[in-house]
Amino acid sequence: MTIRQLLDEKGRTVYTIGPDESVFEAIRRMAEKGIGALLVTEGDRPVGIVTERDYARKVILKGRSSKDTPVRAIMTPDFIYIRPDQTIEEAMAIMTEKRVRHLPVIEEGRLIGIVSIGDVVKSIIEHQQFVIDQLTNYIHGDRS
Repeated sequence: MTIRQLLDEKGRTVYTIGPDESVFEAIRRMAEKGIGALLVTEGDRPVGIVTERDYARKVILKGRSSKDTPVRAIMTPDFIYIRPDQTIEEAMAIMTEKRVRHLPVIEEGRLIGIVSIGDVVKSIIEHQQFVIDQLTNYIHGDRS
């Protein structure tokens, strides 16, 4: 399965925040949407990613105030991304190797979605279950 197919199934909604908004607003937005990361954008251009992990490590542990700290101060500007023609297995390998939980999906310089480790694992499990069901049906003689 490709990342494009995964996005077609799960949707392409991407939640964003500006780099000059507060970290408090970023965390509030993540909590409201039930997500763990926001893409940081200036206009339509992605300039970074901010995650709950960034908050924990770069605000809480450093004694900063989330209301006084701009997202720009804790975001990851050189974020890792994936192309829509890559596979979910490639996404899993990238996430594992780079130790990230969210991959923006970029096509021709445009942000078209985001996939999380949860999205990728769910897709892999569903595919494996489909294969198991097909093999079980084949073994039991139900070849429809």
